[in-house]
Amino acid sequence: MKVVVVDGGGLMGVETALWVRDHGHEVALVQAPGGPHAATSDEVAEALRGCSVVVDLAHQPSAGIGTLSEDHGLVVDEAALVDSWARSTGALLRAGAAAGVLHHVCLSVVGVDRVGSEGVFRALRNREAMVRRSGIPYSILRATQTFDAAEDIATAATEDWIVWVPPAEVRPVSLTDVATLLAHTAVTRPLNGVREIAGPEQFRLDAFVRTALLTDAEYRQVRTDARSPFYGARLRPRDLLPGPDAFIARTTYRDWFAGRPAPDSTS
Repeated sequence: MKVVVVDGGGLMGVETALWVRDHGHEVALVQAPGGPHAATSDEVAEALRGCSVVVDLAHQPSAGIGTLSEDHGLVVDEAALVDSWARSTGALLRAGAAAGVLHHVCLSVVGVDRVGSEGVFRALRNREAMVRRSGIPYSILRATQTFDAAEDIATAATEDWIVWVPPAEVRPVSLTDVATLLAHTAVTRPLNGVREIAGPEQFRLDAFVRTALLTDAEYRQVRTDARSPFYGARLRPRDLLPGPDAFIARTTYRDWFAGRPAPDSTS
């Protein structure tokens, strides 16, 4: 079986592709539109030739979804974001339908069903709706924030050298654990529904970001503010927590933190 992984050029796509290959399937990795080495529509169509499964990892929350301002942090043009993601998602779904794809796997974010009317969550909710309406059998995997995402969250929340983070509860997860479940989902029957994955420990978002920034080179301070947006959305305390049926990964933050590469002291 041929599986095509479409991503934005990050580690998630690489790890997912490797896990798919470990399952014994042919896999191709294609960069979604918008990246520095993005595939053209013709290249995507060619990559999908003979493909049974598409794993769509494009369009995740990041500081790149809007404009970074020194005074206001991340400023998101919601209408433009929804339109941009809808166009690229629609093009991928049409290419998949034309190629006879039998399973479309979409990576989304825990909390879309609760925060879906604001910021990046508005675009994520619209993307999920497009996948459901496409007519292609699908699986939507919603993940909590990955351990690696803390620094990007801080970048998006920085105003005048201060990182303002809401005290929402989170259960961050290892990128490798998400990639492993994505690969398993890709090579099994479509869910035609949603599954969630979260980490084994619960923290407050501000504490998670503060811990990640505890390095000698970090000059910013992390402060807690319930009114501060998260990628353009205002959060209630439990908006980012998974439901009771979520798959709970095993990797703890302590284990991940201890195993990550040391910072380059020469840079």
